[in-house]
Amino acid sequence: MSSNSDTLSAKSATPASAGVAPSRPGFLAGFRWGDYLGVAPFLLFAALFLIAPTLYLVVGAFLDRNGAFTFQNILDLGTPQIASSFWISIRISAASALLGSFFGLLIALAVIRGKLPSAIRSTVMTFSGVASQFAGIPLAFAFLSALGRLGLVTVILKFLGFDLYKSGFNLLSFWGLTLTYCYFQIPLMILIIAPAIDGLKKEWNEAAATLGATPFQFWRYVGLPVLWPNLLGTVSLLFANAFGAIATAYALTGSSLNIVPILLFAQIRGDVLNNPGLGAALALGMIVITAVANVVYLVIRSRAERWLK
Repeated sequence: MSSNSDTLSAKSATPASAGVAPSRPGFLAGFRWGDYLGVAPFLLFAALFLIAPTLYLVVGAFLDRNGAFTFQNILDLGTPQIASSFWISIRISAASALLGSFFGLLIALAVIRGKLPSAIRSTVMTFSGVASQFAGIPLAFAFLSALGRLGLVTVILKFLGFDLYKSGFNLLSFWGLTLTYCYFQIPLMILIIAPAIDGLKKEWNEAAATLGATPFQFWRYVGLPVLWPNLLGTVSLLFANAFGAIATAYALTGSSLNIVPILLFAQIRGDVLNNPGLGAALALGMIVITAVANVVYLVIRSRAERWLK
């Protein structure tokens, strides 16, 4: 009996922290290197192909041809040609973002909230995933083949008695490029807004119907106010997506449309307008505009998430 009591007293005398590894001091508390091994390739990729090139452009924007520090490249952004290119790019990006958001929302509502077969939703979502990444030279060639002066749709409409180009349409113009951008803007809108539409609880619709609200009143006072932050955030994201696109615009219009990505390409790689410092300043201006658009999207998106819980 005495031996048992001695054992219990010895255990009780042992410090409670015995056998427990000492905690790491300071900022290393709870830090485990193994948790970061999985994302190490992504962090390395981001550092090499995103952060380092961005820093290179920021530094290059303040260097002249001889490598000396200067503010002239930033001041040159206010010249009429460059200011006009920024204005045209902003207008095209805004127009494609608004049109893509509007038609993408209608399609998403039809396939998710409408009484359509589930197979249609699967087909639309699959196509949206593919079409949202379809850009560059293939997209430009597709639109030239369809809506160019000798395109299939143009020829068919002319055969039916309607001359598309005599009516004022031109694929190599502001609205032509905007229409081309909508090809990948609308599917991207569907993919982004679909989770928000799924987040609209059926109980809200049932409660509104119980209180005598019509479908129009439900969307006017419940549905659209809940989706509104997501819509604004998605418009910002689509704007940034169109503002940085260059492959489609360059393959479709060449240098006939003075937008910032094409002017940037001419400044960095052109034989006549070669000015790497000014090109870096143009890129810096694009980074600032797209960064603002993405920050707006992230802020609005974070505030909208509380409605989806």
